[in-house]
Amino acid sequence: MQVTIDGRIALQGEVLVPGDKSISHRAAIFAALAEGESEIRGFLTGEDCLSTLACLHQLGVAITRDKTTVRIQGVGLTGLREAENVLDCGNSGTTARLLLGVLAGQPFFSVLTGDASLRKRPMARVTEPLIAMGANIMGRAGGTLLPLAIVGGSLQPSHYHTPVASAQLKSAILLAGLYAEGETMVVEPEQSRDHTERMLAAFGADVSVAATAVTLHGQPRLQGRLVQVPGDISSAAFFLVAASIVPASDVLVRNVGINPSRTGILEVLQAMGATLTLYNEREESGEPVADIRVQSAQLTGVELSGALIPRLIDEIPIIVVAALFANGQTIIRDAQELRVKETDRIAAVVEEFAKLGASIIATEDGFVIEGGQQVHGGVVNSRGDHRIAMSLSIAALRATSPVTVEDAHCVAISYPRFWETIKTLQSDDK
Repeated sequence: MQVTIDGRIALQGEVLVPGDKSISHRAAIFAALAEGESEIRGFLTGEDCLSTLACLHQLGVAITRDKTTVRIQGVGLTGLREAENVLDCGNSGTTARLLLGVLAGQPFFSVLTGDASLRKRPMARVTEPLIAMGANIMGRAGGTLLPLAIVGGSLQPSHYHTPVASAQLKSAILLAGLYAEGETMVVEPEQSRDHTERMLAAFGADVSVAATAVTLHGQPRLQGRLVQVPGDISSAAFFLVAASIVPASDVLVRNVGINPSRTGILEVLQAMGATLTLYNEREESGEPVADIRVQSAQLTGVELSGALIPRLIDEIPIIVVAALFANGQTIIRDAQELRVKETDRIAAVVEEFAKLGASIIATEDGFVIEGGQQVHGGVVNSRGDHRIAMSLSIAALRATSPVTVEDAHCVAISYPRFWETIKTLQSDDK
């Protein structure tokens, strides 16, 4: 599938972005491990989250779905059953890594795999602490790449200092800690997104947080509940940047999650001079939510590094787009995690944007971008990475001629209606 974007049209109107991907994954998994029924509203029906539902179904969990409402009959911590086939995580690193944590506590055999991209992504940082807790894990490259076979059960609690700030790693260890008698603690060098600890507490687990340390008391009885999933700020980021860089634009993005561990994108855009206003701030299912209005503005370059990076790692490709059209230089450091995402996002950004005439310098852990650039039309390729596809399309809104994005279907991983949303905001008939 390919899509052609013809830009130079002001964006006007309202956007309701899909449900938060991180929260949707976790809501499904915790609902499966709870006792009783849970109802999840606003669930992201992108391919990644559907992979999580499919794996849970194979593990014996009854699930029904009506559009974006999902009902899950929880089986409790000990109610999962051995799957009859390999568990296919598709393109979803979150599905694979979080399920490794769950399966580490199960006294049966499981095999996890994924698509060609996911089979290249590193799993050692998750498998090593799980093996130390007592799980048996084998697989390719010494148990560091999918497919992975796992037999769990009889876990010991862990006090683990993670080498990097990673919500997936933290979550996998905490999920395994549910099955260990005693106290499991995860300490990160910087705080990563905190949806897991918030949701564990909401489902009834005994969780405490102190600075970058999360402590969980094992073997709780989780209880089914209603979960309202807010709009995904990572999806909203594309339109926050788009409305900032396209002249005469004015866009309202409704129902966006503004969890403090995820709002780095808002802080960066405000530091760059974006015109952002938050309305109707509220809390839903333990997560802060707001409506965000953004109007076009002349942006200015910034330097990003350190503790801020884990809070906006998924938004860095679209921040690069903002930097291209800003005044001055933008430098991004400490983002080496980008090299082990769905693709090497540092290489992908530099090489694909060069096809549009953009000059971006890659470093080992980030970028140097001189602002004030102009991009032209051309043909680019997403490399199967949804965030690369969407970032290229937002840059295309400022291109001097149409841009065609090849392998555009991958946006369905997180934002199935993305292309329609662009057309709606460009339309004069609202």
